[in-house]
Amino acid sequence: MDWGKVVYIFFALMSLTTTVGFLFDHNTIALFIAASINLVSTFLKIGVKNLLAAELFASSLVADLHLIPAFLYAQLAGDMTAAVAMAVGAVVSNLFSMALVLVESSKVREEF
Repeated sequence: MDWGKVVYIFFALMSLTTTVGFLFDHNTIALFIAASINLVSTFLKIGVKNLLAAELFASSLVADLHLIPAFLYAQLAGDMTAAVAMAVGAVVSNLFSMALVLVESSKVREEF
């Protein structure tokens, strides 16, 4: 078992689930946790050298660029509707990222 890949996929999936958690409970602390975990996921994707590395990194950056402004909308402007809308964009990006992980895993599995 490749533990580096386990940690990498763990944070990618945790990013998705914490963002979905914010959508159910519109709480700025939950949004902060989602953005923080997504940033960790993005940093982990920097060193990845696989078939779809550029696409995975780009999708993670898209989620970051949704969650950070969402937190700012919620905290500074008090506009929770805009924050939720931005978080939905991050969920779509994270779903795309997880789909890429599945595609990449199936390609690696075929090589064995």
